[in-house]
Amino acid sequence: MSFSLAIVGRPNVGKSTLFNRLVGKRLALVDDQPGVTRDLREGEARLGDLRFTVIDTAGLEEATDESLQGRMRKLTERAVDMADICLFMIDARTGVTPTDEIFAEILRKRAKHVILAANKAEGRAGEAGALEAWNLGLGEPLSLSAEHGEGLGDLLQVLMPLADAHEARAEETAPVTEIDVDEEGETGVSHAPTRERPLQVAVVGRPNAGKSTLINRILGEERLLTGPEAGITRDAISLTIDWQGLPMRIWDTAGMRKKAKVQDKLEKLSVSDGLRAVKFAEVVVVLLDAAIPFEQQDLRIADLAEREGRAVVVAVNKWDVEEEKQQKLRDLKEAFDRLLPQLRGAPLVTVSAKTGRGLDRLRAAVEKAHEVWNRRVPTAQLNRWLGDMVEAHPPPAPQGKRIKLRYMTQAKTRPPGFVVMCSHPDKMPDSYTRYLVNGLRESFDMPGTPIRLWMRGQSDRNPYKGRKTRNAGALKKHLKKG
Repeated sequence: MSFSLAIVGRPNVGKSTLFNRLVGKRLALVDDQPGVTRDLREGEARLGDLRFTVIDTAGLEEATDESLQGRMRKLTERAVDMADICLFMIDARTGVTPTDEIFAEILRKRAKHVILAANKAEGRAGEAGALEAWNLGLGEPLSLSAEHGEGLGDLLQVLMPLADAHEARAEETAPVTEIDVDEEGETGVSHAPTRERPLQVAVVGRPNAGKSTLINRILGEERLLTGPEAGITRDAISLTIDWQGLPMRIWDTAGMRKKAKVQDKLEKLSVSDGLRAVKFAEVVVVLLDAAIPFEQQDLRIADLAEREGRAVVVAVNKWDVEEEKQQKLRDLKEAFDRLLPQLRGAPLVTVSAKTGRGLDRLRAAVEKAHEVWNRRVPTAQLNRWLGDMVEAHPPPAPQGKRIKLRYMTQAKTRPPGFVVMCSHPDKMPDSYTRYLVNGLRESFDMPGTPIRLWMRGQSDRNPYKGRKTRNAGALKKHLKKG
């Protein structure tokens, strides 16, 4: 059982840089300006032979009210409470500040175990700050450089005995394994059923649509930072949950505005982080605001998910404040079919992240969309269907040459992809391809999911035509002599 390590400290001391180095990839956004990280981000870290969970936190602020900084501090304090070890970082070049002293006192009272680290200690510039860190009363400070990877060996030496102690405690408190005894007295260890791979889900939408609030409601706890301010979420935060028996890894993403409005470097990084989450997801939940649904940016986001080949569920949030629900729902369905024909039939679910109403329908829609996205149709059934479709509506005959559809098979799933072997595939009009795709949706119950259909040609040309064989040449020469 691995332990958890929370990295805490003032803003801009290098917490996210160290987090990225420990997980071995750039998961957390990093920038020179302070306060980039706002939510808690977890990752699987590797340091030498140690494997553990590392938690990146927001910079500790002195605010304790309900302001954005105050809410960020509460999340960080929550990470301190749940982590097995806290790595308290200070800036060695700045030295110990009054804020560092305040938070050192808090950690002494709340944290299970604290390791003090003086970051940015490369070269001579950080020597004085590293020595000054002794005054915090948290033991010997480690001199680190998260940016250059210096001092990680010392961190490993400190973590090793703590990891061993944590493992020993875990073994003492582990439940006794049940032993099955059969009728003949043979024993066998009973194993719990293997948990299936979690479903990958990304929640995307415009700023202030309620993405973080929705995920908090699904979790049943205030795990993600929320509030009335637009654009609170910056990183694409992934959480592994069990949603009423459905194992799931769910991404909360930053709100996506129109590209022309995104000028700030940090916002560009946030949006690109969200786009990566869409590419890794299996199901994308496009969250709309019931007051202003299907804005141009909503349509772009939904179209992006479809072009990436993801299963799409459209959820309309803030339904609890809507007064004319029946008329609004009719208008939403009409607008959906008209503005997003490429997703015709995809689930449209009304929810309230604030009250939790409609979440059971959303869960069922996500599960059904994933099942359709993975659907495979038998080849024999496909070819019987293709024959019926051609008979009902034959393909066109460009320049008097009828296009013959000979054979069809499913080449892939996730999303479903089909190949039709035919003559003159380059002359097949898009309208007939759409006719076949719509028929696949209707006949095999695949509403809304992206369907890929490729036309492939089969050469009728004799590969030996025009080639002279050795025997044919000898025969021709013999006839000439005769």
